[in-house]
Amino acid sequence: MKFSLIICTYMRPGPLVKLLKSVQKQILYPDEILIIDGSINDKTKLAIESHNFKKLKYFLVSEEERGLTKQRNYGISKLDQTIAIVCFLDDDIVLEPDYFQNLLNTYLLFPEALGVGGYISNEVKWDIIPENYKFKINEFYYDGWKRKDGSRFVLRKRMNLDSNTPPGFSPNFSHGRSIGFLPPSGKIYESEQLMGGVSSFRKSVFEEFSFSTYFEGYGLYEDADFCLRLAKKGKLYLNTGAKLKHYHDPAGRPNQFKYGKMVVRNGWYVWRTKNPNPILKDRLKWNAITFLLILIRFTNVINGTQKKAAFTETVGRIFGCFSLVLNKPKR
Repeated sequence: MKFSLIICTYMRPGPLVKLLKSVQKQILYPDEILIIDGSINDKTKLAIESHNFKKLKYFLVSEEERGLTKQRNYGISKLDQTIAIVCFLDDDIVLEPDYFQNLLNTYLLFPEALGVGGYISNEVKWDIIPENYKFKINEFYYDGWKRKDGSRFVLRKRMNLDSNTPPGFSPNFSHGRSIGFLPPSGKIYESEQLMGGVSSFRKSVFEEFSFSTYFEGYGLYEDADFCLRLAKKGKLYLNTGAKLKHYHDPAGRPNQFKYGKMVVRNGWYVWRTKNPNPILKDRLKWNAITFLLILIRFTNVINGTQKKAAFTETVGRIFGCFSLVLNKPKR
């Protein structure tokens, strides 16, 4: 299968070069690499030109085409006609040498797959569950593995508000557990959501689907919206053997107020993508969890290390809630 790699970037020349160097070390090398650059200077272009990356095509987009979802759609429009699989990577990622090999092999093992995601290996510490282990409320368990659970999920367990679906699947009240809650077992899991920055899809998918331009700029939760729509048509999988590291470079991220507002408004949008007409019980649960998360984030103002950022994000989340009353996102 011929495959393409699309990397949408914004003002991150250093991390992008690190990613491309890890692509050079791949057992399977992409048939084309498309860099879709939304930067407002030429530092990214110059950084790329100082290296000899094979099969790379560089595109600098205009202001009207800038933003994660717009840049992804732009990249799709530039794909070679012979490409079968389209891979997306965030620009602050470093790949294991067999990443593409394992990712592409999933399509051979599961011919019905419309999309396959990779596995971020450096964010969470997992342990195999020992025999006769006494389970704890502050831990999460799945498929013979365990990890520490965050305070928000511990509190949700106590209040009977935890997700009632497996990781990667969204409950009808949303606020599910992401694919980050799947363990490093080496297995391939079916999923309803993939992380956009470590994903791949059959090129044929884009004859019907595109990334929603509702998600402007940073594009928080744009991947959940796309995958939830696609999952209604066919199956998605996560291959935990396709490993990479994500370093969360702070450059190009929105300020905390905008981020907090996006968490609520974009979260509402994604919830209604999965469940357009929720029953009263699902409405109550979505609102209860949303307000609970605001309260938990506010506690970081008192006991956190970044008090100003926590306060600003909390205000943004509250503003986002009030904005839903007056002006819900148009779907």
